[in-house]
Amino acid sequence: MSVVGFFADAARRLDRVGLQPQPWHPAAPPSSGDGPPYLLDDARRWRLPTGDGPEDVAVDAEGRVLTGGADGTIWRFDTVGRAQALAHTGGRPLGIEILPDGRYLVCDSERGVLRVDDAGRVEVLADTAAGQPLLATNNAAVARDGTVYFTDSSARFPMAEHRRDLLEHNGTGRLLRLDPATGETDPVADGLYFANGVGLAADESYVLVVETGAYRIQKVMLSGPDAGAKAVFCDNLPGIPDNMASQTEGGIFWVALYSPRMRLLELIAPHPGLRTVVANLPEALVPDPPRRGRVLGFDAAGAVVHDLRGSRGSYAPITGVREADGWLYLGSLTADAIARVPAP
Repeated sequence: MSVVGFFADAARRLDRVGLQPQPWHPAAPPSSGDGPPYLLDDARRWRLPTGDGPEDVAVDAEGRVLTGGADGTIWRFDTVGRAQALAHTGGRPLGIEILPDGRYLVCDSERGVLRVDDAGRVEVLADTAAGQPLLATNNAAVARDGTVYFTDSSARFPMAEHRRDLLEHNGTGRLLRLDPATGETDPVADGLYFANGVGLAADESYVLVVETGAYRIQKVMLSGPDAGAKAVFCDNLPGIPDNMASQTEGGIFWVALYSPRMRLLELIAPHPGLRTVVANLPEALVPDPPRRGRVLGFDAAGAVVHDLRGSRGSYAPITGVREADGWLYLGSLTADAIARVPAP
């Protein structure tokens, strides 16, 4: 047995999490750098009254900012940053959107796709899709007719074990469509490497979906002769992409980068045995990504037209972004506040 074979066999014997890692050879990250100007350092924070983890942000027609905390609370901030507890999902809310009728759509990683109203009532719209349970409901975009496009990040691991999905690199994520009239769900794209953020084109002819595990964004056509076709919108991003927002009136797709890419993760990517070992390490021994926030703005051709960065110690990690009324609102998986900076 070769040294590599011996190591792989030993890793399998030590595996307690059932990892099925696939070899992966990521391209070298682009040399765009992480230096100044650090425009995100000036972000103003609006703290949650209790708890933390406002993973995503949305802005309603009255300019109020919605977010969901790690404890399941849906918070609504008024235009000067005062927060009101609106509802409790009973799970872990992530992506949040405004529905055409003014109610709120919540992607809860533990409960599925939810609808929340002003009275705090929580309704489950979907907890299965295409015959499979929603294991890691993550982010969404809503069309003008109320159709919901949303991601189920992994068919293998729940959101609390998302690192295992990234280490496995098996491509079990899905982009799904929810019909508001019938409540039925159907697949739009599968085989995605940790499906995450979703963004609709302004004319709703296509939808974008972030593949966090592949550092890229896919484009899926929704209309025309190429409906259903999937193509890469942008590839080899300089950081770990998370949520994104639908195209703005100015033509921009905003994408939150959780952190710069991790050198260690890319070094072990081609070696399934090493990834199995890392997946079985105690959480305290697994290094965290660098805490440097970054937000990219893409045009319709997939070119970066805005690049906002934060230095160490700035608001991070950034997992949600939304433009409204001259501001960029930011969310974070672990921070105790949302934040905002002037939109470029």
